[in-house]
Amino acid sequence: MNIGFVGVGRMGANMARRLKDRGFHVTAVYDTNRAAATSLAEELGCPASQDLSEVTAESNVIFTVVTDDGAMREIFSRSGDNLLVNARGKLFINCATLSPQVHIDVEKLARKAGAETLEACMASSITQAREGSLYLMCGGSEDAFHKAEPILKELGATVRFIGRAGEAAKVKALVNMVMNINTAGLAEGLALGAALGLDLEMLRKVFSQTGAASRVLETDGEDMQNREHTCFFSAAHAAKDSGIALNLARDLGLELPLARATKDQYDRMVAEGLGELDKSGIAELTFKDRHKHSGDRV
Repeated sequence: MNIGFVGVGRMGANMARRLKDRGFHVTAVYDTNRAAATSLAEELGCPASQDLSEVTAESNVIFTVVTDDGAMREIFSRSGDNLLVNARGKLFINCATLSPQVHIDVEKLARKAGAETLEACMASSITQAREGSLYLMCGGSEDAFHKAEPILKELGATVRFIGRAGEAAKVKALVNMVMNINTAGLAEGLALGAALGLDLEMLRKVFSQTGAASRVLETDGEDMQNREHTCFFSAAHAAKDSGIALNLARDLGLELPLARATKDQYDRMVAEGLGELDKSGIAELTFKDRHKHSGDRV
């Protein structure tokens, strides 16, 4: 089976590496960052396509891992060159965190072109992509899901079918919204602990054994303490994803004050030039002695 990738940043590149390791034939990669595409193509032994339609022509299954709604619409509907040129019979597996409506619209476009789509939303990070231990939430037709499932099981420890197009994207938006709120709350708890003169290692231990425990305590707590913000999930993406959830809530007339406050914090990171730090970098806004971002590792 020939597999192509559109979007080979941190996640897409490691997914491609994983599938090649598992014996799949990666036939083409594409990215607007030509250097990233060329480097990965050399590593995998495949072309770095200059046109989106070339990826479709060379592949039976095409994974897309793009940045946002606009990029997704662009690759599927750009005038002249897009992924749906001569796409009949092809399967597109779309892994980015996007607004649910975008997945619905792309599915309709693909069907008109005789192709199928599946959203495969990832509730995991770079390490899991490389190891094949992603948590994948899928939305689309059951037929498309069953076609994709053997490949997805090489990428994910959990592969879950949620429902029709857009449904998995809703769940993913809520996962990231809650994760981002938890991350912001942890940063504030540790910041206040530091300001009170408490031992933060002790405090993190107590948190882990009480109602303050959370997944982000495990993944981000020590990094917040040590100001180690190597990017696994960027603050810019956290802002975008919280925005998706807030837009869903707005359309339903629902107020989400914690989600709004959290997005405001991540928007502030982006505005201050910290958007490419890991989401743990939100601690730089909350610790009393860090607001000017003077740490060596920031």
